[in-house]
Amino acid sequence: MRYFAFFAVLVFFSCQKGKVSNYTYYLNHNDTVKYVGKEQCRMCHSEIYDSYIQTGMGKSFHYATKENSALSDSDFQLIYDSIKNYFYQPFFKNDSLYLKEFRLKAEEDTTHLLIKKVDYKIGSGHHTNSHLFEINGYVHQMPYTYYTQDSIADLPPGFEEGGNSRFSREIGLECMSCHNAHSSHESSSLNKYNSISQGIDCERCHGPGELHVKRKLAGEIIDTSRYIDYSIVNPAKLPLDLQFDICQRCHLQGTSILVNGKSFESFKPGMHLEYVMDTYLPKYENDNSFIMASHVDRLQQSSCFKNTELTCTSCHNPHKSVTKMGIDYFDNKCMQCHDICDDNKTEDCSSCHMPKSLTSDIMHVSITDHKIGVHNNINLEKGKFLGLFAINNPSSTNLSRAKAYLKRYESFEENLTYLDSAWYYLKKSDTNFTSFIQYYYLTIDDVGLINFVISTKLNEASYKKSDLALAYSRIGEVFGRNNLIDEAEKYHNKAVEIMPFVIDYKIKYGSFLFSNAQLENAEKQFLDAVKLNPTIKEAHANLGFVSILKGNYQHAENSLKQAIALDPDYLLAYENLVFLYQKTNDFKSTKLYLHKILEIDPQHKAKQILEDL
Repeated sequence: MRYFAFFAVLVFFSCQKGKVSNYTYYLNHNDTVKYVGKEQCRMCHSEIYDSYIQTGMGKSFHYATKENSALSDSDFQLIYDSIKNYFYQPFFKNDSLYLKEFRLKAEEDTTHLLIKKVDYKIGSGHHTNSHLFEINGYVHQMPYTYYTQDSIADLPPGFEEGGNSRFSREIGLECMSCHNAHSSHESSSLNKYNSISQGIDCERCHGPGELHVKRKLAGEIIDTSRYIDYSIVNPAKLPLDLQFDICQRCHLQGTSILVNGKSFESFKPGMHLEYVMDTYLPKYENDNSFIMASHVDRLQQSSCFKNTELTCTSCHNPHKSVTKMGIDYFDNKCMQCHDICDDNKTEDCSSCHMPKSLTSDIMHVSITDHKIGVHNNINLEKGKFLGLFAINNPSSTNLSRAKAYLKRYESFEENLTYLDSAWYYLKKSDTNFTSFIQYYYLTIDDVGLINFVISTKLNEASYKKSDLALAYSRIGEVFGRNNLIDEAEKYHNKAVEIMPFVIDYKIKYGSFLFSNAQLENAEKQFLDAVKLNPTIKEAHANLGFVSILKGNYQHAENSLKQAIALDPDYLLAYENLVFLYQKTNDFKSTKLYLHKILEIDPQHKAKQILEDL
């Protein structure tokens, strides 16, 4: 029997911005269709490929080689974190980039030196290059960013003003999914990848290409001037709201809350973004500031957007670099609606109506304000906080709002108003186990958390495993400090079983086991952590203390000094070394490390120990 494709309903489109429901006709939305990478696209679309890889998206992520790094043309500026007392300077060795972290005493003696190879640069170079390192698939950010607009090196955003987390900031899927093409993320981890792509590619806007490639190689040809090729998404053929959703997936930066069952890789072009996530921004009275990736939020406030069919691609050709488009190109876009200039006169409309401005979240960076309008220089003082608003979904659920306030508090700003709002929306929504655990944990309400766990019947299958594992680890922590030992061990163990590649859960479980005299089992957790990622200081420090108790003093000393090499201010490691040298009657080393402790914390009890010695 022959089957004929029926397209009668499929080619009927709406060009208005109102929502188009059940847009599920694209065959590459099927979960079995794989991503193939932009090199496959190049076979047939070489001209577009060659143009696209010169765009900001095409250059967004790459190996940190001289060819790809903006630092190759810089003078390798030395930066200094005056709060944490660290110097940083990059350098190339052959074609590989390295970052040197060090401290100086009296401007001549190096008291700390740590050199790490930079594996990836992140950022197109239009505004910044930041830097990442990878070990055993675990990816972290490094404390050095080159701000290319003004050729200034400085700490990365969020690392300034005492927030320098050095080499420990995890690059999870939420970050990677906007700054890069589809990468093979280990789902049982937060920041471990089996493979990493090189730059945002064609499939971010067209969807996975396996089926499309197979059909073209098999000789299937479709006249796309008359019909739609449903093996791949062509954004130009989508209704305007779905075109816009492709762009706002990444050009709407904020607090993103996933729909149950979705991940940060679930969105595919042609979907409604709100079916995957809600993205929230805080709003204030009289607030005209904006953040780096707030293009969508600002554009939506424009009369041009509200009153016409304007969308991102009305002005931007995603296949061509904006730096290669002249002023006339964008002026002509404006003139299509606003015929107010002489034919041969360039006005540079955007310089007045979309002025460049510093962003509120990233220093040394100015971007085009996408709120098209008449701008003035009046800076009104930011008024009262109005709330978090889901920019892409005005009908977000109470649970989504509650999660947004909890995430905002935990990830961005410890403002108690967020917790109050989270509780308000949690009470108005159906019971969500992991969100209630997060609320009780953040408010340090041990009694509330314990009673909630005891009284709640949980269906594990209805929760994302990463959320469940985090909740279990926190339950184990709270139960443990309230001497509910058997239950605490059960939940710690479940967290590690569900997410075996999250090192933090192993360390917390190991610490619990150690505190409850299960030395061998604790050591196993710490050894597993070090094997997965040897750059985690807590695992080395805990292994060192276990080795002291087991009488393996040489191993203890090596582990503790490794922890200090990773963090020269790590008090726990110094304290354990003092304990080690006291046990081995090495009074010289005991005094040395007591003095080291007092250099870090002059009020430490080490002062009294020294006096007693």
